[in-house]
Amino acid sequence: MVAAHPLPEGFTEIEVFAIGTALLVEALLGFCLNGLTIISFRKIKELRTPSNLLVLSIALADCGICINAFIAAFSSFLRYWPYGSDGCQIHGFHGFLTALASIGSSAAVAWDRYHHYCTRSRLQWSTAASMMVFAWLFAAFWSVMPLLGWGEYDYEPLRTCCTLDYSKGDRNYVTFLFALSTFNFMIPGFIMLTAYQSIHQKFRKTGHFKFNTGLPLKTLVICWGPYCLLCSYAAVENVMFIPPKYRMIPALIAKTVPTVDAFVYALGNENYRGGIWQFLTGQKIEKAEVDNKTK
Repeated sequence: MVAAHPLPEGFTEIEVFAIGTALLVEALLGFCLNGLTIISFRKIKELRTPSNLLVLSIALADCGICINAFIAAFSSFLRYWPYGSDGCQIHGFHGFLTALASIGSSAAVAWDRYHHYCTRSRLQWSTAASMMVFAWLFAAFWSVMPLLGWGEYDYEPLRTCCTLDYSKGDRNYVTFLFALSTFNFMIPGFIMLTAYQSIHQKFRKTGHFKFNTGLPLKTLVICWGPYCLLCSYAAVENVMFIPPKYRMIPALIAKTVPTVDAFVYALGNENYRGGIWQFLTGQKIEKAEVDNKTK
């Protein structure tokens, strides 16, 4: 009988199992919800609009995050990373690519909503496709930098998944983190803040609040904020004094993004939800036009 692999340092049996279970639940739930979003877009003609293409981009990125989480969950149950150093680099790259693409696509949706509600301009297919491609290429650029030497991917504290190595806190890490957080968290956050504030003011004037204008930005801050805070703190102080199990918490919170996004951008959208209902039941959507921004 093969002996079980030793527990990762700083973790108990129940903690490793709990983290693996949490990752598995997050991966399965998020993948199912976003998979439903993707399939409904493909099957229901009324959902295939330029604006909903940006929602599709979020769902695709979030499915990628779920796959990344599923691999981490499987490794957690094994108690070790079975794919070697090259697999660690690929896992880190894949996690960053999908995470940054999700954030960038969320900012693109905010930009589209602003123009829809505040300037009454309609998004064209060419513009939507260009924004989607840019979000993914921009995410790919920043994700590949650690593979080229600017920043570095390494094991998470549990050592069963991989992400940006914040343990060193050297100049290489600090410069990369500053640029990464500026272009992939602060600027998208600013776009979302200004866009939704303008939309909120517009809704107040008309008296018709068509969706919760504060929810998308809150999702960004709550889900990604703890992880960004941990990485930022590592730029000025050594975070290794924090027990490994506590340093895993921000990563677990970030993995809830796919599930939360599905409720914010698809299931929380009355018309998109109608399209999903039509896909599941065959009942026709009453409205002829499906608008992804009515949430």
